[in-house]
Amino acid sequence: MTAGAVRERRSTEVPATADAARDHRRREALVTALGYAAMVAVLVTVALPLYWIVMTSFKDRPDIYTLPVTWWPGTFHPENYAEATTSVPFWTFLRNSVIITGVLSAVKFTLGVLSAYGLVFLRFPGKNVVFLGIIAALMVPNQITVISNYALVAEWGWRNSFHGIIVPLAGVAFGTFLMRNHFLSIPTEIIEAARMDGAGHARLLWRVVLPVSGPTMVAFAIITVVTEWNEYLWPFLMADDASVAPLPIGLTQLQNNDGLTDWGPVMAGTVLTMLPILAVFLVLQRHMIKGLTSGAVKG
Repeated sequence: MTAGAVRERRSTEVPATADAARDHRRREALVTALGYAAMVAVLVTVALPLYWIVMTSFKDRPDIYTLPVTWWPGTFHPENYAEATTSVPFWTFLRNSVIITGVLSAVKFTLGVLSAYGLVFLRFPGKNVVFLGIIAALMVPNQITVISNYALVAEWGWRNSFHGIIVPLAGVAFGTFLMRNHFLSIPTEIIEAARMDGAGHARLLWRVVLPVSGPTMVAFAIITVVTEWNEYLWPFLMADDASVAPLPIGLTQLQNNDGLTDWGPVMAGTVLTMLPILAVFLVLQRHMIKGLTSGAVKG
């Protein structure tokens, strides 16, 4: 090939490469813009109702029902928070929620970790059948079992008691499924090395399996705490009075029955209900990120 032909070929290849690079950059910019637009849309969808709840908690009744809708209180009315905590036994509801959520979360976390460990690291007949039963339990909505559970608990005389609320909710199919899948992802070399060093099941669980499962355990804990804190249907059926009723039940008592609900105290109670679970989430999220980053740098 002559030198002139080579130069001509290079002159045609360079513009084509430059055009391809510009098209690639444009596609990347478009994808980035769409990604940011989607994030903004999700943020607005999530944050707008929260903003409305917080702002409404500081409005008086005329300001709430005014048209057109106002997104900022005309005059701040913090008395809604005092009314929310005094018109109903709010602190009793808060205590009950802490007890129910704390006990249920501890029980579910313990059962989920131990059952998942047994399904992965123990050998026993029918292990696959047990796991299929757990999967089947995940497919059954909790509402289907309400009638049978209610009849059983009522027969045992557990109505209007903490154990009547806690025991039927202590099933842990989701946690077992989540932790089992994570335990299966642990490299077998680590497990075999621990067993060669003479580690039994207790030592293997506490010294090897759990230390490398931090992020998954934190995710399991967050999901469990949020779910139990917001549980409404079963406590509503079991609780006859404020002695064992949690906060979701207490919020319904803030609504008046005169045909016009005073949404200011209701929203104030909602904000106070969100704060503890938000604090727990922020603390656990910090540990989750720490666990993720530490695992990344250790390789």
